[in-house]
Amino acid sequence: MATSSRAGRVRKTPTAMPAPEPADPGTTREWPGASNALGSEPSAYLRQHAHNPVHWRPFGDEAFAFAAARDVPVFLSIGYAACHWCHVMAHESFEDQDTADYLNAHFVAIKVDREERPDVDSVYMAATQAISGEGGWPMSVFLTPEGLAFHAGTYFPPFPQPGRPSFRQVLEAVHEAWLERRDAVEQNARGLAAGMADAQLATAVSLDRPPEVIHRSMLSEAVRVLARSEDPDGGGFGGAPKFPPSAVLEFLIRHAAVPSDTSDAARDMAGRTLAAMARSALCDQLDGGFARYSVTADWSVPHFEKMLYDNAQLLRAYVHWVRLRGDWVLPAGEAAQVASRAADWMLDSLGMGDSAAPDGLASSLDADTVVDGVHHEGASYLWTPESLDAVLGPGDAAAVARLMNIGASGTVSALGSPLHPGRQLTGAESRLWNRVRPDLRAARSARPQPARDDKVVAGWNGLAIAALAEAGAVLDRPELIAAAESVAAYLVRVHWRPATGSGASKPGVPSSGAQVLIRVSHDGVARGISGLLEDYAFCAEGFLALYAVTGHRRWYGFAEELIRGACVRFVVDGRLSDSVGESAQVFNAQGQHPGLDPFDNAAPSGAAAFAGVLLSYAAYSGSHEHRAMASNILSLLPPIAGRAPRGAGWLLATAQAAVAGPVEAAVSGPAGRKQRELHRALLASPSPGMVVAVQGEESGEEGPVKEGADDGALPEIGVMEPEVPLLEARTAAADGSPQVYLCRGMVCDLPLGSVEELEQRLVAMTEN
Repeated sequence: MATSSRAGRVRKTPTAMPAPEPADPGTTREWPGASNALGSEPSAYLRQHAHNPVHWRPFGDEAFAFAAARDVPVFLSIGYAACHWCHVMAHESFEDQDTADYLNAHFVAIKVDREERPDVDSVYMAATQAISGEGGWPMSVFLTPEGLAFHAGTYFPPFPQPGRPSFRQVLEAVHEAWLERRDAVEQNARGLAAGMADAQLATAVSLDRPPEVIHRSMLSEAVRVLARSEDPDGGGFGGAPKFPPSAVLEFLIRHAAVPSDTSDAARDMAGRTLAAMARSALCDQLDGGFARYSVTADWSVPHFEKMLYDNAQLLRAYVHWVRLRGDWVLPAGEAAQVASRAADWMLDSLGMGDSAAPDGLASSLDADTVVDGVHHEGASYLWTPESLDAVLGPGDAAAVARLMNIGASGTVSALGSPLHPGRQLTGAESRLWNRVRPDLRAARSARPQPARDDKVVAGWNGLAIAALAEAGAVLDRPELIAAAESVAAYLVRVHWRPATGSGASKPGVPSSGAQVLIRVSHDGVARGISGLLEDYAFCAEGFLALYAVTGHRRWYGFAEELIRGACVRFVVDGRLSDSVGESAQVFNAQGQHPGLDPFDNAAPSGAAAFAGVLLSYAAYSGSHEHRAMASNILSLLPPIAGRAPRGAGWLLATAQAAVAGPVEAAVSGPAGRKQRELHRALLASPSPGMVVAVQGEESGEEGPVKEGADDGALPEIGVMEPEVPLLEARTAAADGSPQVYLCRGMVCDLPLGSVEELEQRLVAMTEN
């Protein structure tokens, strides 16, 4: 169960999600139109279930109206395409005709792709955890026709197991309760909704009150609390299953950059975790990229789905570790190699169309690989001594088996074990591995490959834009910056759409109040719900990072439009919410109060990410209003930082930037070699949350860090070149040469003209 250099590379073609077979209507057809309705859905996850005999419907008013007309409860099943246990429950229960007949006769069955509808997933996950004490996917929730949850769980097996009833037993018990104890069922459902409303009120953020001051001592206390839950031997926090703590790593790296009595502890924790993951089976040692999580505390047995949102965040974390200069636990050079391979994997395996100039990035690769018609978890990634011998011959095969922990008994299944050293390699071991790795990668690429979920999620692509842009700058790989610009152009061209009935201008040319961000696209067409707060925040974060790296003001302009749009859409009566009420049923389930979840999940919370972009935008624009909004969101931290910092990593990272200023850097003067050198020095600085603005970079010009790159013209989208207030009145030196103004709150020091002076001053500002 899932719980809460590019030269010479082999480009694998991910297996397409299988086309749905004709829907089997089953045997229960008491109601007109009863059939499986998922065959025409764009979601790969929903189409995976289009051949089930269950009469699935997509989430929407029609399905709930059907339940009301039949006076039966709703069975809501939530999962995602790469989820192994979702496949297991589908095969065991949803493909079983007898189970489907019972489900169709007594319920209306609704399928939800949690990646398309995180608003639905979030609310019913909270209900599931409140009811059952556990959460994960597949999520199984029973609802009234109004959308109120009254019973829930996760995976249910086909036969009873110790402590867990079978799915059929659950269905029969819920049906009996609906018929015999209806009043109690509905009363409990209303009580749960009221409790969720109270919880929402407790975490409400008022954006129109005086902001609170964040103290450095609170951040140090969060580091101490994190240290108590760290696994110092295996890296990471807590025990198995163990997830990459991406947002917490960002906080620790930022905290380590600022001298304090806890900065060394923060550096050590971040380094141990990054090193352990890089050398483990969580990291694909052949092709790069990271799996979703490990089922073991030492990261040796991963759960093999590979998600865009994980890899975007981890790519950025390793790049920021390189900026911090690394340490003996994880040298900066090794971290740079891990980051470079992760970026290559992301573009090669998830890039839509041309991997060098992708039309967006796909969501994930499946955990399972279908071999001879049978799903096998991780089959593409597993090796045995015999399979190594077949590729490398007996001498190298035996050495690699010892080095990469491939034994006679598979750690995952009879198909074998994943390659991983579990420690730092010696020089001789590195030479051996670098010699055999191309042959092993080529052999693996010839195997059946996991399926890819091709939907493009706006927010996750925003995370990837930031990661690719910064990786390109820090690792000196301009082609990654070009790829980031291509992804950004796709989001503007496809996902930034006229609001319904607004009479807005053509797609891709933002106009305040006339455009909305659509969360998901399929095959180059945006459809479905508008973006949630996290989508707006992640995309704005990506565009601001891309502006800092390229100096192209169009990206600053698009970020500005997204931030303004989010302030209109997600702030009602002075309160911030995660969504704008896409569904009456979701609104009912949370007690008819708008919801805001302050805690990070697999990605940063929308509130935390929005606080971060508000802080950065205020630094660029000088807006006191947006700075105050960021500070108000950070008021969520005091009760969380010392109690549950593992769930508030991005809020803590944003608070660390706020305490540091953040530093505002404006590069003035003409483009050229000296300006590029000053710009690169700024981008290599670990100063927490520092914003960087560069003069003289109009659309179509060579960006300041792109010297020597053959990137061609910028992607074709509507051009807007707003002025960046941070650059106003920032003049070149008296001799006309470039110089840098370092500021806080738009108050600047005397400008600096050399890289050496700049680096020294940045260190001094970090220490103050």
